[in-house]
Amino acid sequence: DATVSQFLANIIKYALWALVIVTVLAQFGVQTTSILAALGGMALAVNRMLGGIVTYATWPNEAPGAPRTMCVIGTPRLTERPAPDLPGRGSVSVRRVSAAAAIGGAGCHMLYLGQMPAVDRQRLIGWVRGKAVLTVTDDDSNCNLGAMFCLNAQGQRLSFSVNLDSIGRGTVRVDPRVLKIGSDGGPR
Repeated sequence: DATVSQFLANIIKYALWALVIVTVLAQFGVQTTSILAALGGMALAVNRMLGGIVTYATWPNEAPGAPRTMCVIGTPRLTERPAPDLPGRGSVSVRRVSAAAAIGGAGCHMLYLGQMPAVDRQRLIGWVRGKAVLTVTDDDSNCNLGAMFCLNAQGQRLSFSVNLDSIGRGTVRVDPRVLKIGSDGGPR
């Protein structure tokens, strides 16, 4: 059908224009995560935000841009496939693991904590204290259950909070510029 072909061509054309516009805005320093989320790309926005967090984190005794492993535990709420989109060099491989596997030595540099039993979350948060493991969750809007970074979606707007206490207890160092962007949702 000519109508269907024209319809699909228009969808592709407008999607490419949106991608070009978002890319240009990002080059000029405009925060594009909210734009991506509003365009129906919550997964893109989450992955871009994760990439930004990783970019501003430094693991002890490891070169910047070294390959990292993010372990996904539980059921993520904001995207089925969290995968950091790094703006520069470096890579992050993603594995789904159980809480027991992560604690048992799965080689995780990052933990992405989705919905899970409270006892598993408590064990994981206790285990990472003092270790070079960065923690992110999308299941703690107040950011008071122990993760370092907490992703929040209100409608199509994506933001994050930081738990300064949790960051201070770990050995992964986070650039203060990223801490200023997120709100301090840690213990009061």
